[in-house]
Amino acid sequence: MSVLGLLQKRRSIRRYLKKAVPQRLQSRLKEVCLRAPSSRNLCPWTFHFIENELVLSKLSELKPKGAEFIKNAPLAVVISAVEKDCDTWIEDCSIAAILLQMAVVDAGLGSCWVQVHKRRRLDGASSEEYVRQVLALPLDNRVLCIITIGYPAQHPKPNAADALLWDHIWRLPSEAAEKPVEKKSKQTKFEVIE
Repeated sequence: MSVLGLLQKRRSIRRYLKKAVPQRLQSRLKEVCLRAPSSRNLCPWTFHFIENELVLSKLSELKPKGAEFIKNAPLAVVISAVEKDCDTWIEDCSIAAILLQMAVVDAGLGSCWVQVHKRRRLDGASSEEYVRQVLALPLDNRVLCIITIGYPAQHPKPNAADALLWDHIWRLPSEAAEKPVEKKSKQTKFEVIE
């Protein structure tokens, strides 16, 4: 299937059949994660494949809303990185996460991104810290997100092409490309500096 075909088919799936994701498929998904590009090829990410129902249930409590369905997923992948190892850890983990989601669609499965970074629990505590505690991760591990994975128990229709936000696509007018870039001057209270 083409990349566009995968994107057209991909939807956030929050309900799954009670059916385990076979290890052969998990192996493919792991390889996809490890083949994700990263800035300067530093590969700062780590991928925690979780099937344990008790752990999934605990992870579903990481924030007050938008994580409760984790407990019903047969598989979840926690994506984290060591921040001091790479200043682009968020971008690198995000690239790996979306590639994982595309591979999930290609395998006939469904997935949903659960944001962890910069989220809070009901008591105001950090969701990242909570996930680190549940998984016993080192303190320097930053958790970006959790991708839930499984056989879909729901099949939402793809978004129609005419419903896409086409006005978010901008094109530089040809006359602007032909103009020389004007030198900007910074004006202070007393003088103009060029």
